[in-house]
Amino acid sequence: MNVAGCVVIEGPKWCGKSTTAKRFANTVVELAKPNMFRQYKMYADMGDDELFRGEKPLMFDEWQKLPDLWDYIRAEIDASGGLKGQYILTGSARPVEDKKRHSGTGRIIRVVMRPMSLWESRDSSGEVSLAELFNGTAKVSGKQKQNLRETAYLLCRGGWPETVKQENTAQALFLAKKYVTSIVETDIVELDDIKRNPARANVILRAYARNISAPAKFSTLQKDIEVNDSAMDMRTLDSYINAFKKLFVIEDIAAWSPKLRSQTAVRTADTRQFVDPAIAAAVLGATPDDLLSDLNTFGLLFESMCIRDLRVYAERLDGKVYNYRDKTGLEADAIIHLDNGKWAAIEVKLGSDDAIEQGAKHLLELQARIDTEMMKKPSFLMVMTASPYAYRRPDGVFVVPIGCLRD
Repeated sequence: MNVAGCVVIEGPKWCGKSTTAKRFANTVVELAKPNMFRQYKMYADMGDDELFRGEKPLMFDEWQKLPDLWDYIRAEIDASGGLKGQYILTGSARPVEDKKRHSGTGRIIRVVMRPMSLWESRDSSGEVSLAELFNGTAKVSGKQKQNLRETAYLLCRGGWPETVKQENTAQALFLAKKYVTSIVETDIVELDDIKRNPARANVILRAYARNISAPAKFSTLQKDIEVNDSAMDMRTLDSYINAFKKLFVIEDIAAWSPKLRSQTAVRTADTRQFVDPAIAAAVLGATPDDLLSDLNTFGLLFESMCIRDLRVYAERLDGKVYNYRDKTGLEADAIIHLDNGKWAAIEVKLGSDDAIEQGAKHLLELQARIDTEMMKKPSFLMVMTASPYAYRRPDGVFVVPIGCLRD
């Protein structure tokens, strides 16, 4: 809180933003309540001092409903001489873009909050630390407690606090599905002044789910929709996908462009991902039993769960997650690149010996292509799995179950 005058906590609905922010706030204004919204909109329209009544830190929940707050808060921070820790803004959607709105640089910082990783939900033993791997540890060990069926359940349950705390597994899966229902029937309809159709929104989410963990182009998504549902023009598709991104539902992975020894062309297409794999499972109507009988789909959604957790861990280390693909077909499912220049390459495999062997081979091939005179060597190479044990292979590649990993 004491790093800027205002902290904006962004992220998908239901991930715990408001609950977390309230722990730090002395005054809370809940703009989702109609009477509260009308009152504070009047204050904002009139520029009334009552807008900032209350003991600081002052929190505005769902602040995007009153976008003018941004510039008012920026001015208040300047008037206070840049005093830190005065305001908290939480929002489950980005407000409509306004070029006249001040950037907030130096006064306002953004923090992204995600659904819970397995370490945060206490479903990972945490015996393998990502930070320690980046610091050069040469040995790992550990055993995850989940079997393949339990891993499938964790995937379908998702990292939503409300589903995590459910002891009844059927109720947890029901709530995960209701989350998607809320997205398409309420959230995307109420996002802005653009009229959107819930049925069409659901169709688009399904197409996205069918192309999860793949670098599918918009044209591919469009064809998928037309084959399985009905015709949709590209502008409509783009509008809905941008809306899902504003709601923090869709979060694609950008391509990584390293310095290579050869002139190999790197593919720049984003990999399609949701903020949580449970969204894809719910949209596809996939249960844990379904995934166990369709290991191909299970593998793609498992990759999505691994990406969710890696993003949580990487951001705590001041890093980001990318993907790598080149024209020769060589790929790495995740590249973690830290702000200090360190990086690591990760392949995701459910866990068969042949798959792990293939993943390790790809990682070593990628390492050999990097121009280490232009950039650092990888801090580590890792195959992330749903298999039981964590260990280091003779070739130096780490094999780590998702249920053993932490930041």
